[in-house]
Amino acid sequence: MKLSMNFLRDYVDIKDSAKVVAEAMAKIGNDYETVSKLVPVEGLVTGYVESCEMHPDSDHLHVCKVNIGKEVLTIVCGAPNVNEGIKVIVAPSGTVLPVGTIKKVNIRGIESNGMICALEEIGIESKYISTEEKKGIHILPDAIKVGTDPIKELELDDEVIDFDLCANRGDLLSVMGLAFEIGTIYSKNVKEMPIDYKDVNDNVKKYLDIDIKTENCSLFLAKKVVDIEIKESPSFIKNRLIASGIRPINNVVDISNYVMLETGQPLHFYDAEKLGNKLVVRMAKEKETVITLDNIKRNLTGDDIVIANDKEPIGLAGVMGGLSTEVDYSTKNIVIEAAIFDPIKVRYTSKKILRSEASARFEKGLDAKRTYFAIERACYLLEKYAGAKVLSGLVEYNNCNSKDRVMEISLEKINKILGFNIKKEEVVNIFKRLKFSVKEENDVFRVIVPSRRVDISTYNEELIEEVSRIYGVDNVIGRLPSVPIKPGNYDKKLRDIKSKMVSLGLSETLTYTLIDINDVNKFTSDKFKPVRLESPINDERNTLRYSLIFSLMKVIEYNFARNIKDLCLFEIGKGFFQKDDEYGEENKLAIALTGEYFSSVDGSINVDFYIAKGIAEELLEYLGYENRYSFNLENIPSEFNENESARIYIDGNPIGYIGLIKGYKEKIYAIEINLDILFKNKISKTKYKEISKYPSVSKDIAVITKKDIYSEQIEKQIRKSGGSLLKDIKVFDVYEGEKVEKDERSIAYTLTFSDYTRTLSDEEVLKVFNKIIVDIEKELNVKVRSK
Repeated sequence: MKLSMNFLRDYVDIKDSAKVVAEAMAKIGNDYETVSKLVPVEGLVTGYVESCEMHPDSDHLHVCKVNIGKEVLTIVCGAPNVNEGIKVIVAPSGTVLPVGTIKKVNIRGIESNGMICALEEIGIESKYISTEEKKGIHILPDAIKVGTDPIKELELDDEVIDFDLCANRGDLLSVMGLAFEIGTIYSKNVKEMPIDYKDVNDNVKKYLDIDIKTENCSLFLAKKVVDIEIKESPSFIKNRLIASGIRPINNVVDISNYVMLETGQPLHFYDAEKLGNKLVVRMAKEKETVITLDNIKRNLTGDDIVIANDKEPIGLAGVMGGLSTEVDYSTKNIVIEAAIFDPIKVRYTSKKILRSEASARFEKGLDAKRTYFAIERACYLLEKYAGAKVLSGLVEYNNCNSKDRVMEISLEKINKILGFNIKKEEVVNIFKRLKFSVKEENDVFRVIVPSRRVDISTYNEELIEEVSRIYGVDNVIGRLPSVPIKPGNYDKKLRDIKSKMVSLGLSETLTYTLIDINDVNKFTSDKFKPVRLESPINDERNTLRYSLIFSLMKVIEYNFARNIKDLCLFEIGKGFFQKDDEYGEENKLAIALTGEYFSSVDGSINVDFYIAKGIAEELLEYLGYENRYSFNLENIPSEFNENESARIYIDGNPIGYIGLIKGYKEKIYAIEINLDILFKNKISKTKYKEISKYPSVSKDIAVITKKDIYSEQIEKQIRKSGGSLLKDIKVFDVYEGEKVEKDERSIAYTLTFSDYTRTLSDEEVLKVFNKIIVDIEKELNVKVRSK
């Protein structure tokens, strides 16, 4: 919301600068983005063109003698509308304009001592300037005296505060609302604006009827004015609109926008002759269309509220009017509409069709009392500045509750919630400054909240918030909580996992939670319903993700496009789902590996399935699940290569996936572990053993096996036969080629034997090793070649 200080001072007697006011507002919770001058230029002066002759060495430049009061300046000007006998805006040498500093310059042999300015050159944005005005310099009214400040004379000496308001403070989207808020800070009363006019003895109800066919319209008012004269608006209206970010058009349209800015109530003006004698408020029919004021055909649905006549829609309620009833320069009679529509319906329509100044106000809720005031204020201004004659009477539909809210709250509760003692006299003073009626009895306050404060409902905490912010957050004394706090360990586990991942050479990344609904079922075989947003940011981010792997793959693709091929990434984040009509979320760990994996300071190796599996095993053992995890080929997501993928289990329960991702030229391995499911598997306290002081003995064994027998089965049998002396098994080679049958493969293992109490003899190791060979050949029907 942009606030013109000149507009504000119509309502509240404030002498402070815009910057001081903005800082004061920020202290009570109303932040602002910028404070600026409407015309950010000083040193301009009103000049009178005494003579204007063509430049002797140019076919478009003029040499002007301009009287600025103290002296007559020679200025070379190229504007086509410069002429003798006009008053102009002059920037003498040394003036700093948005386009640069004006200096004395020699233009084709003639010295120019300043610049005759157009409005755009002094800082007024182009969008606020008429097409005719853009063709040349700005010509000042004859009544302005030579030598005076033209900015002040044009009433452009204004400051603008651009507020960044809280979403629930719809009352502050108006000058009146801001005036009440600023009046609270300065303990000032808000002035009443005139709404008195003379109506003619001809009732509007003779010419207009309304039919409200939807509960999504709670208030609808209409009046009619005739014999209007459409012309340029008074300068104060145009300037306040420009300061507020709205382009002036003509007096009638400008008055509509002026009243909206003033009261916060959007209005709509219909050409009465184009409208007919009936207004209908209803829900749109499916596939119905309307051409809006911007000359765009809009396709409607049954969720859109429309204003219609007997035949067709003529406007989108709360968003934009229709082209068929537009007010133009031939318009003589106008129907004025002021209404309140369902804010949620307006919100959805505006997001789909167009966000407008009007829709922004409807979405946050309106005060019915202000609606009545706004339509009367519009009639007053139309009579005064458009020569309108106002028909008596009011066409009215009212189904809303506009009563002030009565609330009670005790001093004890206020102080308990705020955490410090504030005196009851101070509380009463704050409510009175807010212009809330208040009575106090036995330390209980009976407060009447005016209907303009649509953000305050029935919760006492809202009143306490008003007391605290006006009292001053800086005055609140902070205290440490006195309740006992028991430290948890859930976050600690996540931090430990992150530390472990970093120690294994992986880099953490953070990705978007929102993805496209077409991608939400990728990289998982779980059954769930996607959690789709009702109002997504865009079509590509409309659903909360379930698997994190898809997000990591986007990071991989982004880096591939920049020729970065070696990536070892991980992310801990949430996956979201709906199951049995209930929504849930789970913490997950996702890992993506491609290219080279830096295994040591001295070198690196290419990522393969065993690197990925080793990282998963290292993590699970670190977390205390040693000898409890396993890998199985059942129910693998379709995005994984079935020959190099597995599902991860803890105690027989699935917790995630690991494997090679299909569809990429480079080999990319991914891991995803559901941490919430993992942590449900309890672990005993971690026990540490001293590293053995005695040497270990390693033996290699090569097994030729059918391809339908997995390495996991062989490793289980080796561990079972190896007993307590076997400490480790590692696969170091897998061979499929000419030296074995087509349905066979050779898997080579390194077996490590040791004892924590003594040095093993060769005979002891060989005895266990031979037992392993005999057992696996017997139990698994494999061939063993050892060395």
